[in-house]
Amino acid sequence: MYNEFTAIIERDGKWHVAYCLEVPGANGKGKSEDEALQSLADAIALILEDRREDGLRGAPRGAIREALTIS
Repeated sequence: MYNEFTAIIERDGKWHVAYCLEVPGANGKGKSEDEALQSLADAIALILEDRREDGLRGAPRGAIREALTIS
């Protein structure tokens, strides 16, 4: 699956802090930009996994589940 998100990286003292405009609450930090981006990517993956599981709990028993790829 291919997804693209916008990462904003800011410097905070010795740390780099990254957040994502499209996924509220997703943020990461690291001592380098690469570490901050990897931390952010991990946070995005966890948030999307949680939202998917939460959404599936409310789906009716007979509902069709189909994968949708956006590229």
